[in-house]
Amino acid sequence: MPVRLIALYSQPDDTDAFDEHYRDVHAPIVRRYPKIRGIRLTKTDGVGGRLPSYYLLAEMTFDSRADLDEALASDAGQQSARDLRNFATAGVTLLVADDDAATDADTDSDADSDTDSDADAATDA
Repeated sequence: MPVRLIALYSQPDDTDAFDEHYRDVHAPIVRRYPKIRGIRLTKTDGVGGRLPSYYLLAEMTFDSRADLDEALASDAGQQSARDLRNFATAGVTLLVADDDAATDADTDSDADSDTDSDADAATDA
């Protein structure tokens, strides 16, 4: 079951220095994670003219939680963890997302289709 490691980087004081370090140092380390399937980077914008809480969202995709755990325990995983203090001084939040977990939207659509089937069955009877 696919999983993602999500890193939410808080707004840095110096965005140019952050970007340079991430691009030239941190990303090459992360690309060496064993069994990594992909990396997606997203810079965020605030709503209503406000500065967003997070500057960068980094998503690293793996086929399974075991593959993610292996990556984090690897030399590259340990090196990337140590490197965070070199550029993510404003803070970083790390999350694991299980892509197969049900969401409210999935649950609602299932409930709607069940209701529709029940209504159709009642009409057919």
